[in-house]
Formats: sequence, C-alpha cells, structure tokens
Amino acid sequence: MKKRQKLFLSIVTAMSLVFGIVPAADAMHIMEGYLPPMHCVIWGIICIPILVWGFISIKNTLSENRRVITVLAMAGAFIFVISSLKIPSVTGSCSHMTGTGLGAILFGPAAVSILGIIVLIFQAILLAHGGLTSLGANTFSMAIAGPFISYGIYKLCQKLKVNKMVAIFLAASLGDLFTYCITSFQLAMAYPSEVGGVMASAVKFLGVFAPTQLPLGIVEGILTVVIVIGLESFAKPELRSIGFLKEDK
Repeated sequence: MKKRQKLFLSIVTAMSLVFGIVPAADAMHIMEGYLPPMHCVIWGIICIPILVWGFISIKNTLSENRRVITVLAMAGAFIFVISSLKIPSVTGSCSHMTGTGLGAILFGPAAVSILGIIVLIFQAILLAHGGLTSLGANTFSMAIAGPFISYGIYKLCQKLKVNKMVAIFLAASLGDLFTYCITSFQLAMAYPSEVGGVMASAVKFLGVFAPTQLPLGIVEGILTVVIVIGLESFAKPELRSIGFLKEDK
C-alpha cells in the first residue's frame, strides 16, 4: 500500500471512530411535531418539484455510466454519517454538519435532494434525529437550499479561476452555514418574536446557532477537501465520467 493510500485510510478510520463515539443528543434537525401543521405541508409541497428534478438527474447520470453509482452511494453515506454528529443548540433543533456540499459539487444540487431526503427519513426513523412531520422543512434547508448554494459557489470559483481545493472548501463551508440560515428563518416563521416579528426572531436563532455552526462549517469544508483528494486517488475514471475531472491529454 502506497504512503498516500495509508494516509487516506488512516484519516477515514479516525473520522469513523470520532463519529462512532459521539454521544446521542436530544436535539434534532427540526424535531417531530415542533412546526405547525400548515408549515409542514407548505415546506413539503415546495420540495416536490426539486425532488422530481433530482430523481430525473440521478436516473440520467446512472444511465450514462452505471459505475458512478459507487461514488453516488459514497456521497449519500457521507451525508448520513457527518450529519449524525449533532450538538444541541436551539430548543427544537441542533447544530451539525450537513455533508451535502460534496454531492452537490460532484452530481449537482438537484441529485443531492434525493440523497438528502433518504438520509433524513432514515435518521428520523432509526435515530430519532429530525422527524417525519418536519421532513419537508428539513429537506428544504439541508438537501435543497444548502446544496444549491454550494454548487453556485463552486461554479463561481471556477469562473474566477480560484484554486480547486479552496473552491471546494468554500462551497462546502458556506453551503453548511446557509443551511442554518434557512433553518433559522423556518423556526422564526413558525415562532415569530412578539417584538420585531419574524426578522427579530431569525436574528435570535442565528445568534444562538453561530457559536457552534461556524466552526462546524469550517470542519466540514476541510473534511470535504480530504474526501475529494481521496476520490481523485481512487476513483479517477468515475470522476471523469461525471465531468469533475478532465480527460488526461
């Protein structure tokens, strides 16, 4: 085994151990029953067209090259593992990394909506992390809004000729932080402040999230860069087939 391969394996093993020993927290994405019923319905309806788009996107990608299903599954597993690390933050919610930036960069933001909702369903049912009634709201913030921002930032950095690894770091970190901006507004719309309304409530939620989410966003950016470096070492043909890597001349 080459030195670089040993290093990558060691890092992945360390990450797995860290995530495996994290104690369970009582807080969740947005917990079951925390949002008013009408909010749950509205957020769910908003997500439907993006999910349809995501399904078609994944279907087209796999029809062109079935081998990339391994990388797609890895991106989904990364979301599941990294978003299961949760730190209690706001009553009814929590701070945690999202992991969606990686999938957005590789497969586009629409495809990540499918990966994200699958992860959220499994977490709600198996880990009591999130909820089925709040599934629409959690899907929109974590699996739609965040990935679209990550993808947009990555493409913008490409146009500006920013170093690729720096672009990946910025895309993953800022996508993570934007997810919590959306979550804060979702909570604020459900529970507006008596003085100042939704905006005042959103500022309060953002203020509580910030101390935990800012460092988590930075960590997510670093981990995403590490994963991409590993993929470029072990999955070059798959990355070329989805257009992430250019063909060698």
